[in-house]
Amino acid sequence: MSDQPESAPVIDLAEARHSRLHDIHESRLLKVRAAFEKAFPLPSPSVTEKQSKKGSKKKKPKKR
Repeated sequence: MSDQPESAPVIDLAEARHSRLHDIHESRLLKVRAAFEKAFPLPSPSVTEKQSKKGSKKKKPKKR
């Protein structure tokens, strides 16, 4: 029986680079998304429902 030292695990450098780039792009995307939400906040659902209800109550008179 020969005792051969186990070799270190093989690291896929392309996959590691892809992972790092993905993390960098993801963090940039989150920063931009947070800035966009801060600049242009989405209206709450209750506001849009109130606006649509107000508009639907008005009735046009019948044309004769």
